[in-house]
Amino acid sequence: MATARPHIALYVDVVSPFAYEAYHILRNDPLFAPLSDSITYIPIFLGGLMHKCGNTAPMRIANKDKWINTERLRWAKHFSIPISTSLPVDFPANTLPVQRALCALGDLESKEGQGKLVRALDGLYAAYWVRGEAVHQAEVLRGVLEGVFGREETERVLAEAKTVGKTRLTENTERAFKEGAFGLPWMVCTNGKGVTEGFWGVDHLGCVVEFMGLEREKAKGKAWKALL
Repeated sequence: MATARPHIALYVDVVSPFAYEAYHILRNDPLFAPLSDSITYIPIFLGGLMHKCGNTAPMRIANKDKWINTERLRWAKHFSIPISTSLPVDFPANTLPVQRALCALGDLESKEGQGKLVRALDGLYAAYWVRGEAVHQAEVLRGVLEGVFGREETERVLAEAKTVGKTRLTENTERAFKEGAFGLPWMVCTNGKGVTEGFWGVDHLGCVVEFMGLEREKAKGKAWKALL
């Protein structure tokens, strides 16, 4: 019986600390190394998704706002993820210009496009969640992208963000909604049996590991002990 090609699609928005943490784990934890060529990152606009779902941002809910900040630092510590103890400038910022720029990088379904996307995400996540920079502001965004791609490519990306990027971001956000997303990180996973399921949250990565049939003995650290 033929097996299916395993795949994980992770929806991300720079504004979400938990999408950043899931991204960092999928990119760097040895447990996911066998799937390194089978993970796709998809930029969406979290604000748009929340609106479509009628969802409320955690930071606007009494008590949950404090808990959510503790939670992001807890998982960052467990998985050794670089993150500032202070929240970024203007958090939660409107990341629409950032997400449109990411969608303007090129064909994000291709290997080349994904390569450019992860370089941009690495730069933006470091700027926003490690250094606390206001990447949603035009000059800061431009500076981060220029540091990754140079001036000429950055000018092209920022110009196309207003057209191609805008359209793609809307399409990606709608796709996430149709695939069941109501917040981030949202992961759509297909295992070797060809079964597809959706998973939400860093705290459900243990379920992803089980579903994808990854080798649990490679899971290291107290975070994985808690999840598995």
